[in-house]
Amino acid sequence: MMSPLKHASLTLSLCLAYIFLFPQSGLCNLKISLKKYQYTTISFSSLEKISRYDHLISYYSNISYFRPDHKVSPDFIRALILAESACDPNAVSEKKALGLAQILLSTGKEAALELSRTNVPFRYIDSERLKNLQESDLFDPAINILLTCYLISKYNYKFDGKLELVLSAWNAGVNTENLIFGLPAPYDETYELIGKVNGYFLYLLDQNKGYEKRYSYY
Repeated sequence: MMSPLKHASLTLSLCLAYIFLFPQSGLCNLKISLKKYQYTTISFSSLEKISRYDHLISYYSNISYFRPDHKVSPDFIRALILAESACDPNAVSEKKALGLAQILLSTGKEAALELSRTNVPFRYIDSERLKNLQESDLFDPAINILLTCYLISKYNYKFDGKLELVLSAWNAGVNTENLIFGLPAPYDETYELIGKVNGYFLYLLDQNKGYEKRYSYY
């Protein structure tokens, strides 16, 4: 069973309720971002780039990390990678987030250590590297994608698959105060990422799963 990442959870009424209850939260910017990318497309060259990692995404997204038979959507992982690095395994952000999905070293180290303690012999990776993750390891697509699938699964489990909260934890940190109230982090960067990943995710679902109708938040 695929983990219930609720790609249609941000209805207009819900967004308006957020704005009414938290008028200074700036969630109208989230609505703008969602609309901005609602009908986005992915170029052939970008699809070709992400396809180079299909074997890794398929393998690591097919593992149940936190709940039996609940797995991360591979299309969501693809969408996240496209949004974060445009499929550049050597990407480095201004905040020193690294690799395909832009993972901070501190976050990567913590996740890698947790994975090493499971004693699962993951394919494509020397398990010893997980025990003592180095900055350079995050440029390895196999390690970066494994950590991405694990962390998204972790946030998916924690936030009941709500896309806006999963991506907020990814972008701004799992301990962001807004998440306590079931709200995404109040940052334009976070809103932009939510909108972009959502748009890519919907496009990939349409392309890869034969959806005849586009789902919309509004």
